[in-house]
Amino acid sequence: MMARTSLREFEEELARKLSDTSGQTSARALLGVQAGDEWWLVDLAESGEILPVPALTPVPLTRSWLRGIANVRGLLYAVNDFAAFQGGASTGVAGETRLLLPHAKFGTNSALLVSRVLGLRALEDFESADTGQADARPWVSARLVDTQGRVWLRLDPRRLYADPGFADVAA
Repeated sequence: MMARTSLREFEEELARKLSDTSGQTSARALLGVQAGDEWWLVDLAESGEILPVPALTPVPLTRSWLRGIANVRGLLYAVNDFAAFQGGASTGVAGETRLLLPHAKFGTNSALLVSRVLGLRALEDFESADTGQADARPWVSARLVDTQGRVWLRLDPRRLYADPGFADVAA
């Protein structure tokens, strides 16, 4: 039986850790994930569920970053290797690799395969790392830097799912 962590349970557990001394949680919690060599932030209001990677059924004649189809509680999801889609190395399906399912409001069954989940982050823990030059990827809504100097990219899932390149999976 596949272990599953509901995003709500995950959020509640980690939100307690992000609480300040007065007991108030961050107004805007972000989910941190790693995809290849990049660190990403996704607004929890735009996230779905996080799962260990289930069995994948390969789909012939598709791009290499479409890793297959996964059956999640009777719903089929196209599993897109987020790092490979962006030109990075293919993500191995082992260890900390996870699927990030889309929020229902997006009306898509395209799950993102990510290297690992890094937990919740508070928006207040980041500063803008804006260089004045926009990222060529329309789904990058901001570049932020954390207190350790790591650069994080803010994901705009709506733009990712609407991107013609993301939807064009035929090889």
